[in-house]
Amino acid sequence: MPRLLKRLYAIAGVLTIAALAGCVTPPAPKAPPPPPAPVQSHRTAATHPLTGEQPGFVRLSNTPQGHVPVRVGVLLPFSNGSAATRSLAKAMLNAAQLAMFDSRNPDILLMPEDEGSTPKEAAAAARNLLNEGAEVIVGPLFAPSAMAVAPLARDRGVPVISFSTDRAVAGDGVYLLSFQPEAEVMRVISYAAAHGHSNITAIAPQNAYGDRVASALKVDAPVYHVTVRAVLRFAPNSSDFSQTAKVAAASGADAILIAQGGTQLVAIAALLGSPHPQLLGTGLWAQKSLEHETALAGGWFAAPPPRADANFDSRYRASFGVAPPQLAPLAYDAISLVSALASGQPYHRFTDTALTDSDGFAGVTGIFRFRRDGSCERGLAILSVEPDGFHILDPAPKTFQPQAS
Repeated sequence: MPRLLKRLYAIAGVLTIAALAGCVTPPAPKAPPPPPAPVQSHRTAATHPLTGEQPGFVRLSNTPQGHVPVRVGVLLPFSNGSAATRSLAKAMLNAAQLAMFDSRNPDILLMPEDEGSTPKEAAAAARNLLNEGAEVIVGPLFAPSAMAVAPLARDRGVPVISFSTDRAVAGDGVYLLSFQPEAEVMRVISYAAAHGHSNITAIAPQNAYGDRVASALKVDAPVYHVTVRAVLRFAPNSSDFSQTAKVAAASGADAILIAQGGTQLVAIAALLGSPHPQLLGTGLWAQKSLEHETALAGGWFAAPPPRADANFDSRYRASFGVAPPQLAPLAYDAISLVSALASGQPYHRFTDTALTDSDGFAGVTGIFRFRRDGSCERGLAILSVEPDGFHILDPAPKTFQPQAS
């Protein structure tokens, strides 16, 4: 997509949204209160920080002289070799434009660039954005791209809000606005422990996701006084879980965490027999096809509340004529976050202190905040699988502040 065409596309998209949205007037994002005291940044000092306007920075023709727009680089894989990935990138840009319209902030200027299919292409796109004055980069989608972009952005003192789930790329100016299994494991383990389950066996695939679940369980178990009886792994393409289920059932656990979704989850749960230990799950359970699954009956899992994104879903459909993909709300939240911080001093508004505000931010699917290591903490609910669908056992928190006892 030629860069000039992309600029026009971003602007035209906003006009289209305005026309389609009609009389819808969603509430503008509320800026979080400033932190009580400055917190020392963990970011590397920028060698060539952005400190003022330069001739090559992008400006719209109607921008008043001396006025500094909020230039937001949006880095997504528009030309990726996968058609599904290209479609997702387009939908995430749509969501970003919708958030810009909803913010009612005329100073925000979206600057889309193509992440491409390789880290080299993503790095080249990031250089373009930095040369055009981007104060913050939203994206990229993939971890290798984020690794390539991070040092370039760090050199200019520009934060990167990536959609990758790989914690290896987080920190030192890179923030992951994604759903991460570590947060889901902690939430469901803490809930299980509070309800009398102190011996847990985990079943997880032999892949990066399973590795992260196993590592999170190792960290969380002692915190909540839980004993891990076993961590059983299976090949991601496996269809025979009889031995895994047999070992899990005989492990002496009073709860079994199954970090899988879809047909493999159902097959594992069915083999555990009845009665079986309390079943626990991650956000992979939050699939519509599993809402009435009898093999999971009574199971608990951590995820955003059902239909938490219903308002976003309806407005996206009204604006673009199709349903948004699962990751589209992340792009909306990223631009809403930018809008919440946009009133600060140019080139000093997206600081580590501002982005890691302990109060967090309100997102499409609930509250979230960035930790100092760049990972994302979310307010998740505990859901149970019942014959008539998912039930909320423990609501998602509305605030990150401790509740008065």
